[in-house]
Amino acid sequence: MIVCHCTNISDHDIRSAIDWMRTSDPYAVITPGKIYHALGKSADCGGCMPLFLDSMRSSDNLEVPMQLRALRTGVTQESADEGRSKGHRISKQISAA
Repeated sequence: MIVCHCTNISDHDIRSAIDWMRTSDPYAVITPGKIYHALGKSADCGGCMPLFLDSMRSSDNLEVPMQLRALRTGVTQESADEGRSKGHRISKQISAA
């Protein structure tokens, strides 16, 4: 079945790319962008993305490797400091001149 008409990508192409990526690197996190790149194409209008993602999810090789699942345990967006020191943050109290 054709998933992306703009770039002529089928569900078979998506599953084949996922299988190839998983074989070449068992620890890879597979994204739609990486699949497009592996197929030598790029996203055009994005209208296919829901069907593209459904096709990705139907692949048995898509799941995140067990070793990578717990990497972000305990880290949330609110608690992460993004690597910045507190001295570089804008002061909450700005006095009006």
